[in-house]
Amino acid sequence: MKLKVKVLGIDSGGKPIVFLNRYDAEELGITALGRIRLKSKKNIIAIVNLSQTMKKGYVGINEEVRKHLKLKTEMDVDVDISTFPKSLQYIRHKLNGKKLLPKEIQEIIKGVVEGNLTESEISAFVTTLHTQGLDLDEINWLSLAMVNTGKKLHLKKKIIVDKHSIGGVPGDKTSLLVVPIIASAGLTIPKTSSRAITSAAGTADRAEVLMPVNLNIKELQRVVKKCNGCISWGGSLELAPADDIFVKTEYSLFIDPLLMPSIMSKKKAVGATHLIVDIPTGIGTKMQTIEDADHLAKNLIELGRRLNIHTHCILTHGEQPIGLTIGPALEAKEALEVLMNKSNVSDLIEKACNIAGAVFELSGKQNGYALAKKILESGKAEKKLREIIHNQGGDSNIRPNEIKIGKFYHYVKSKKNGYILRINNNEIVEIARTLGSPKDHGAGILLNKKQGDTVLKNEILFTLFSENPTKLSRAKTVLKTQNPISVGKKIDVVIHKVKESPLLEETFIIDR
Repeated sequence: MKLKVKVLGIDSGGKPIVFLNRYDAEELGITALGRIRLKSKKNIIAIVNLSQTMKKGYVGINEEVRKHLKLKTEMDVDVDISTFPKSLQYIRHKLNGKKLLPKEIQEIIKGVVEGNLTESEISAFVTTLHTQGLDLDEINWLSLAMVNTGKKLHLKKKIIVDKHSIGGVPGDKTSLLVVPIIASAGLTIPKTSSRAITSAAGTADRAEVLMPVNLNIKELQRVVKKCNGCISWGGSLELAPADDIFVKTEYSLFIDPLLMPSIMSKKKAVGATHLIVDIPTGIGTKMQTIEDADHLAKNLIELGRRLNIHTHCILTHGEQPIGLTIGPALEAKEALEVLMNKSNVSDLIEKACNIAGAVFELSGKQNGYALAKKILESGKAEKKLREIIHNQGGDSNIRPNEIKIGKFYHYVKSKKNGYILRINNNEIVEIARTLGSPKDHGAGILLNKKQGDTVLKNEILFTLFSENPTKLSRAKTVLKTQNPISVGKKIDVVIHKVKESPLLEETFIIDR
């Protein structure tokens, strides 16, 4: 069947989509969400939508179809019905409890990346993985398929190191210290990072305060060649692109069955040979018990072995924010001050040096923690970060006081004497996001107190910062119903009394 093209100028996020008049659809024998093949000089399979406004004899095409076939409005194109993709049959196999084979997984991931599966079909696949589970064979094959359907980094180095945190702890600006510590010791660390999904700031958001992070593959290779390291946003590199698509479904469904292949595919794609994974553990984190964290660590190490990535894991305390700041600009400022030895933020320094030290020892160096601490204190790490900033297009001479923080602020004070019993990570993140973080880089929270600190009545517990007075006002409203920092004289045996069935709001953390 030959139809005339109407270019709609619609970008569908990578999916080839067309619009048909219902009469043409009936003649083709196709219904909504069916597939048709469009043929010009090239072929493409597209997902069908029906439109009452589309004229009979025309096919409306989105930008993905236009670019692939190089079509213009009023051009003729051959249209025919297409069978449903094989990937749907393989998804049904998993729905029926069958173990997926490598070729089946490859076909599914290919269908996801090429846009041949609808949102509902992808949701069915992700939900099935959550309910049916995955064994390590399937996780391994998923990781490889996710690598093979994206771009890869080729650095031609015998040893390429990396670190990753499974996330869930606000204020974790550790990578801004770890990368320059490791790179200044001569090891290669191409750090690709995520932006915030549900948190107040991702590593890419923090780094973007100091330098551009939207590097392409060639730019990243150039920076790493000159500096031994970089801090870039993974989304601009097209590494394991299926993960970015899966995350949208996982987030909306409050599930995370692809955690391991998500992590390891990205590391395999950058060519990592040695990897340290930070697993924050405790109440409010993804791994709430040491047993759960140890189980995840064991599986990550085995998956790393199968992917030829020498992997070790570190379990870290995750029940309160790392450092004193939450929000991109505040965190970048704090990290820079620590690198300049102008601020002694003990938990941030300890975590960074432990992780960098573990990377050193994994790659064959001795006394890793002491080496990392020495590099940090010597100023070599600061010098290396400024070198990375310069080569990524930022101002290498930037000073902490030049980093812009939101000009609207509010002090939250203690209502009694005592000491800090608990900091609720989830509520801290919610308040920071209400203030505008991470989109508004200058928004966030400065903690004036941490767990175990003594506090007097009317003493400042934390300070809110925002770039917008309306957002600051909203955050103050949120604080009327939330108490993110608990103050008491002692740790009571009784936590609280429950007199009726509580309405619980589930918090879902999916940051990579």
